[in-house]
Amino acid sequence: MGYCHCASCRSWSAGPVNAFTLWKPGNVKVTRGAELIGHYAKTPGSDRQFCTRCGGHLMTHHPPFDLTDVYAATIPTLAFLPTVHVNYGETVLPIKDGLPKLQDFPSELGGSGVMLPE
Repeated sequence: MGYCHCASCRSWSAGPVNAFTLWKPGNVKVTRGAELIGHYAKTPGSDRQFCTRCGGHLMTHHPPFDLTDVYAATIPTLAFLPTVHVNYGETVLPIKDGLPKLQDFPSELGGSGVMLPE
């Protein structure tokens, strides 16, 4: 769990940061309204999913990472405990919370792994 500061996530979430939770796709289950999920493939690395009835943004599947980002706000019972900021090099809202700030992505996910100061 963490925060993404990239321009793409900011635009999609309509906010200065996007609170994310990452899951293996097999651990994500839509329990109601699966027939209402629309898809928007902005890039080959992101299958963005939204509700075709209300337009609400639900999640993004990231095939290159084999991870699904379920937006924290869509899981009302989840205790959101962020551990990292990613794409902090693009931030428009500096946040001083003591969490690690990555310039882009962790090296394990193909990023530089470079840490930035608060």
